[in-house]
Amino acid sequence: MSIDVSVGTCLTCAADQPHLPHLDGLLRRCTGCGLGWTVPEPGQTPVRYDLDYFTGGGYEDYFLTGPRRFEAGRRLRWLSSLVKPSVLVEAGCAGGYFLEAARRAGFTVTGVEVSEAAAGFAAARWAVPVRQGRFEQVAPSLRADVVCAFHVLEHVADPRAFLRAARATLTPGGWLALEVPNIASAAAHRLGHDWPGLQPRYHHWHFSPLSLARLLAATGFDVVRQDTAVFRYYMPLGYRVRHARRLLPRDWLDLRSPRLTHPRRGDLLRVVARRADRGTAR
Repeated sequence: MSIDVSVGTCLTCAADQPHLPHLDGLLRRCTGCGLGWTVPEPGQTPVRYDLDYFTGGGYEDYFLTGPRRFEAGRRLRWLSSLVKPSVLVEAGCAGGYFLEAARRAGFTVTGVEVSEAAAGFAAARWAVPVRQGRFEQVAPSLRADVVCAFHVLEHVADPRAFLRAARATLTPGGWLALEVPNIASAAAHRLGHDWPGLQPRYHHWHFSPLSLARLLAATGFDVVRQDTAVFRYYMPLGYRVRHARRLLPRDWLDLRSPRLTHPRRGDLLRVVARRADRGTAR
């Protein structure tokens, strides 16, 4: 039986590459860099990031203070290992937990959030400045030393346009911090359709370490640090201990280590890059 192959210009390779069906045709993936994209269902309506999204779309914990503050603290420590307090914009700030943590650490913060419900929550709960709208539209009015986007790039219509907007927002040599699901993770290979990071209803793009690095280079960034983490990385210690028998064997199988991070095999792909000022981004 012949394989259905779509050939086109890859978003990250910028060259004609075969895009093969993956997971029974749910996704297509570039054979050059591993970038995946979700094949939309016929008649599928665009996701509305309203209150229902945060209460019934698999994101019910977005407004739970305990786990979200722990997650924010983890991300802040990771970022602060490279970046000093300065002017920071978070694209897709959701409930504002990272903004609140960064402000307490000395950053001057602004959030951008497409969801009116989430933007309202962040402004009311933490009194942080939040601009409601799509980052690509709001970005021309912003200037920052750091742009962060945690689990945003996989949702946007055009990752290149998003990253160009981030680059234009940054001061020369400014920092970009990203986190996305890692489609090349050991767990994604093992679990297939059941991998929690897949979420084809919401995630349009599926990045590997190679495809994300190439996309950043193509849009005017130099990668400074890249690694991966398992989902357990963002679970508080008490939760990890209580559920160790369930969680630890799977992560040991995937990472071949008890650690929570790995250069390539973890579920979550993290990158810190800097704006490159040698020429123009494509």
